[in-house]
Parts: sequence; structure tokens; C-alpha cells
Amino acid sequence: MKVKKYVAPSMPEAMDRIRKELGSQAVILNSRDVFRGGFLGLFKKRHIEVIAALDPQPQPESQHENHHKKEAAAVTKTTDKQTPSKNDPVLNEVKQLRKLVETQTADGADYPPDYQVIYHHLLAQEVDEKLAQNLMENVIRDHETNNGLLEDQERIWQDVSSEIERQLSTLNHGTDLQGQQIIQFVGPTGAGKTTTIAKIASSALMNEQKQVALMTADTYRISAIDQLNTYAQILNIPLEVIYNAEDYQAAVQKLASSDLILVDTAGRNFMEQKHVQDLQQTITFNASTRTCLVLSLTAKAKDMTAIYEQFQHLPISQVVFTKMDETREYGSILNIALPNSLGVAFLTNGQDVPDDIVKPSSRLISDLIAGDRHDR
Repeated sequence: MKVKKYVAPSMPEAMDRIRKELGSQAVILNSRDVFRGGFLGLFKKRHIEVIAALDPQPQPESQHENHHKKEAAAVTKTTDKQTPSKNDPVLNEVKQLRKLVETQTADGADYPPDYQVIYHHLLAQEVDEKLAQNLMENVIRDHETNNGLLEDQERIWQDVSSEIERQLSTLNHGTDLQGQQIIQFVGPTGAGKTTTIAKIASSALMNEQKQVALMTADTYRISAIDQLNTYAQILNIPLEVIYNAEDYQAAVQKLASSDLILVDTAGRNFMEQKHVQDLQQTITFNASTRTCLVLSLTAKAKDMTAIYEQFQHLPISQVVFTKMDETREYGSILNIALPNSLGVAFLTNGQDVPDDIVKPSSRLISDLIAGDRHDR
């Protein structure tokens, strides 16, 4: 099916162009008023935007098809409704057409239909609009440079996925636990810092035979100390509770023989800058420490960006994204990682300790964003 958008000063002029290009069998799918031209945003003129479609190989309706339609109508009236097959070609075509109409009449970038569908998917994944446009324009530019724009949507998907992977590959993903390290975890309430620390500690202890120690500055919640203390007892590793900068330095010296020190911090409403300042007065940010910002993928994309902006003057080394299993929208990973040149240290996908933690890679993140196509 051929789908094309027309913009004309009036509906009769748009219809005339449609008849000339698509013929009298074309079908109008959608129309709306748009404003074009003008100077510095002023004196714009009203135009009509029309989406028209034409099936290049229309097939006459046979008696068998007519009978089939009557049967289908009868089925819809029954109370025993059955789920249609995902492989039904008619349903797939209708679904694809609907998405084309949605994407081509939406505000924002205007790409050829097959590319527009993928751009719409990126936006649905909550990828920032400018990032999504950058990805699409890089792929389109590459196609134009080579053999021209493609009509093979599967190939376009692959190329967009490869472009995401290429951009992410410039960042440092995963965490090398070799050598003596202090890694401290900061982030808002409910992001999953404490559970993530327990997973990392368990893995380092059991899989890499590291001497691990824990520190916590989360003294606002008694339950948080109890939770981390329970993990420390199960793993048979030391735990130090810190209340101020002096306690922090004393704890570091006390645990100096450890290979890996993991520092938990209080989860606060970091939309308020004063809580970030409180954090700076308790823990140390210097060349001997690494700081990971922990964010939940279930949070709103704009809220995650706002939280990062509160921390951006701190030496954040990497980002940890949690609750991967509780959402199917992963665009926030790109929104935080790419503009800020921050690699992803860990991904977590459940509450089980120590199992539900994933070592990220550019390919994995690309697959999460461009590989989930169930909504096409």
C-alpha cells in the first residue's frame, strides 16, 4: 500500500494533486489544518494537510470473500470473542496503516513512512526527541549516501539499532572490580540502591573472591540500616554506619584492608538542591572514590533528567539503572548516557539477591530500545 502526505492551500487543490498522482482509487485517511510560511513565526497561512493511500494491486471482492465478510460480521456479534492471529495479513496491514497515519500526522520530524514508524517507536520508548531525530537523520544520511532510502523496514530497524549501538560504544559500560576500590551509590528514594549494593557485594564475594565491606550513610531510615546489616550478616562482611564526614574517613581507614568498599547513601527528594548539599557534607567525592547515580527505569523520563541535573556538578562516574523488569520503556538510558557521556555500570531486573543484576553492553541496551517491536 502506498501512503503519501499532501499539503495544499485548499482541499480542492489537495484532491487535484492526489487524483493526478495516485488516481481516482486513492483513499483519504486523514486531514487537518496546518500553518506554513510567514516571517519570524508571523503571518503564517492556513493550509490543509491530507494523508492519502492507494493499494497498487486492488483485488475485486469475490463471492467467497463476500461470504467470509458475512461470517466475520456474525462472529463479532457473539459473546465468545477470539483473539485474532498476529499473523493475519489483513490485520497486520491495518495495524501498520494506523501507525503510519499516527506518525505522519503527529507534530515533530517528518520522515518517509517506513522511517517515520521507527521514529515514532523511539519516542514511544521515551527517547528524547532530539536524540531520536539525531539517530534517524544519521541513518537516513547513510542510506542516501549509499544506495538511497530503503523500503525494507526490517533493514531500517537493523540500521537504527546499529546506530544506537555505535553511539553507546564510545562509553564505558560495566564495572571492572579489579584493584582496591571505594564505590558509593547515590540517588532518589526508591531507586533500589541498597538492594543493588547487596547484589554487587554478593557477586564480588562469591564469584571474584573479593574482600568486601559495606558502609551506609542512610541514617534517615532505621529499616535501611537493618536491611543492609542483614545482608552483611548473611555474607559475613563488615558494615560501618556513618553520620558525618569524620565518620566516613574513620570508616575508610578501618576498612582499608578490604578490596571493595560499597557505600550506601540516604534516598532523598533530590529535586531539592539542599539534599545534594547535605550529601556532600557526609561522603567524600575525590579521585579515590567512584560515584554511581542509581535511577529507576520506572520513573518518568523528564524526572530522571531533572534528577541528573541536580547531581551533574558532582563527579558521577557511571549510572545504574534498576527495575528493568518493571517497564518496557528504556529510552531514558540513552537520555542520560549519551548527552552526558556516562557509561552504564549495572542494570538490575528484579529483587533476587544476587541473581537479578545484568552486566550492560552497547548491544544489550540497543536491543532493549530498538529490539522490542511488539507495538508495531
